Amino acid sequence: MSSTVGDSAPVTGTGDRLGLKPGMVVQELGWDNDTDDELRIAVEDCIDADMVDGDYGNVVDAVLLWWRADDGDLVDGLVDALTDLVGGGSIWLLTPKVGRPGTVDASDVTEAAPIAGLSQTTTAAVSKDWQAIRLVAPKTPA
Repeated sequence: MSSTVGDSAPVTGTGDRLGLKPGMVVQELGWDNDTDDELRIAVEDCIDADMVDGDYGNVVDAVLLWWRADDGDLVDGLVDALTDLVGGGSIWLLTPKVGRPGTVDASDVTEAAPIAGLSQTTTAAVSKDWQAIRLVAPKTPA
């Protein structure tokens, strides 16, 4: 299930493209003044609730992790994002698109994900300046 949308991707429907549904608890990490407010509103409209922050202290269905090249060690960021994530949940790693300030090299994500115990599944352009990469914990045999 790989989807890529052009540069002028409308934010409307973004929550649906990210597999978010009403009633889901979505944790937002890495918010800063450069994040896309329209995207944030679209996600909250989709889940019909506010996103929770890192202090939530309970399990969440998905994590939106805003990440820029200078935010530190990506492996540490991904491991931290797993803290409250329910089994089977996903992390959407939001990084600036290529050519934007703070762009994260794709090879950095490819290297960091397995070290953090995650697999990359989907990439989607979710706004003019941000792309989303879906990361999930590999299924373990029962």
